[in-house]
Amino acid sequence: MKLSSEIRKWSRLIHRDLSFFFSGMVLIYAISGIVMNHRDTINPNFSIERKKYKITEKLPDKARMSKDRVLTLLQPLGEENNYTKHYFPKTELMKVFLKGGSNLQVNVQTGEAVYESVTRRPLIGAMSRLHYNPGKWWTYFADIFAVGLIIITLSGIIMLKGNKGIIGRGGIELVAGVLIPILFLLFF
Repeated sequence: MKLSSEIRKWSRLIHRDLSFFFSGMVLIYAISGIVMNHRDTINPNFSIERKKYKITEKLPDKARMSKDRVLTLLQPLGEENNYTKHYFPKTELMKVFLKGGSNLQVNVQTGEAVYESVTRRPLIGAMSRLHYNPGKWWTYFADIFAVGLIIITLSGIIMLKGNKGIIGRGGIELVAGVLIPILFLLFF
């Protein structure tokens, strides 16, 4: 009896301390995991905004479109210093590439233009990069985190006794928590 109460005491201490220590990691993985689950509606790394507008002045055709003329088209957008190159995928359509991934597409015949601004998402993007594992140093910490989660789980399982512990409600919750992922693996 003394041994089991001593084990539960140490289990609570370990569970509490590791939970506090790894709470930041749990939040990072949880938040980035939610965003990554919805990649079809939100890009976790970049914010992309599209702006359509019409250029009213006459534009030169493919043969006479110069870099200087393209730079004047970029001035109202504040992107003239971010020009990298331009080309014509179709005779009437010019695409301008900008530093950082932004771009401008212009129909030189109709003047219709689409500016696509690409900017990094500072917080969610950084969390997603950590979730994808950015390098060797992170692998070590992520492995320590994974071992910590195993210890937190095992200490949580043995921490309580009686009808709230593994023999009672805790055991039912444990079985349900194990069965749900297994059912998804088998049937979906």
